[in-house]
Amino acid sequence: MRLPLLALLAKEPAYGYEIKQSLERTFGAAYPQLNIGQIYVTLTRMEKTGLVCGREIVQARKPDKRVYEITETGRQELTKWFAEPTEGPRVRDEFFMKLVLAPDTDLADQLTLINNQRRHYLNLLRGLNHLAAGEDRESRVSHLLIEGAVLHLQADLDWLERCQEELT
Repeated sequence: MRLPLLALLAKEPAYGYEIKQSLERTFGAAYPQLNIGQIYVTLTRMEKTGLVCGREIVQARKPDKRVYEITETGRQELTKWFAEPTEGPRVRDEFFMKLVLAPDTDLADQLTLINNQRRHYLNLLRGLNHLAAGEDRESRVSHLLIEGAVLHLQADLDWLERCQEELT
């Protein structure tokens, strides 16, 4: 969560609650709701490591707030993050490890494992489709995030079919 927070602070200084609202506005319901405490803990850690600096804003008739802004070190870290590709295919897939190792243990059946995983993916897919149906079509970012997750799940379901053909 550290780097997405830095990206928001690269746009403009903000306090924790503004960052939470910005994330929710940007990603909509497609992104899990962040705990405000987690945001403030992350900001505090980033301040200790020099990625952001915070300053207290004294407000009349309101509690003081701490506004954070990105430092040059934070900008360098963010630039590096943007330049690096993200993880690729899951070669070390935990489900596949279970599937391959199960027959030697006599504790799990491969077909049962595949069917359980398929049910799990289908439940996730239903949840995403329900989320997409309730999502405002104006939220392109949220829609793209949901669509990407759906496409990944569909590919995973196809892969399960292939595993079933080959292994059972």
